[in-house]
Amino acid sequence: MRDKGELQFEKLVESYYGPLFRFAYSLTHEENSACDLVQETFAIWAEKGHQLLDASKVKTWLFTTLHRRFLQDKRRETRFVHVELGTAEADLPVLQPEIVSQIDAHSVVKLLGQVNPSFQAPVSLFYLEDYSYNEIAEVLELPLGTVKSRIARGLRELRELLAKDIPARRREATA
Repeated sequence: MRDKGELQFEKLVESYYGPLFRFAYSLTHEENSACDLVQETFAIWAEKGHQLLDASKVKTWLFTTLHRRFLQDKRRETRFVHVELGTAEADLPVLQPEIVSQIDAHSVVKLLGQVNPSFQAPVSLFYLEDYSYNEIAEVLELPLGTVKSRIARGLRELRELLAKDIPARRREATA
C-alpha cells in the first residue's frame, strides 16, 4: 500500500510537471535538457520539500528551484545586465500588426531562444506562464525594476528577431 507522502508527491508532479517543463524548455530550448531540469527540481523537492512551512508557496518554490538549477548550469555563460525600464522603452522597435498575424507560437518560442539568456526567464514567465511582475521577482530573486527592464529588453530583442524572421519566411514561401 502507498503511503500518504508518496501520493502527495505524485499529485504535486501531476499538478506542476507541465508548467515547469514549459518554463524549463523556454530556458533551455532542448526537450531533454528541459526534462532533466524538471526531474532535478522534483528530486530536490523530494529531498528538501519538507522544509517548506507554507504550502501555498509550493509553486513559487518549484519555479525558483528550477531557475536556480538552470543558472547553476549556465553560470559561466550568463552575465546579467541591469537596465531601468524607462531607458529601454525608446529602443523598442515597432512591430507591424500584419507581422504578428503571420507568426505561430512555436516560432516565437524558438526565436525566444536567441534572446539574451538573462532576458529569457522573465519573458517566459510573464508571457508563457502568466506570472505577475512581483511573482517573477520572487521566483528569480531579482528587484522588481530589474524584472521589468529585463522583460522590456527581452521583448525588444524578440521583436527585432521577429522583424527579421518574417521577411525571410515570405521569401521562403515565394521560392
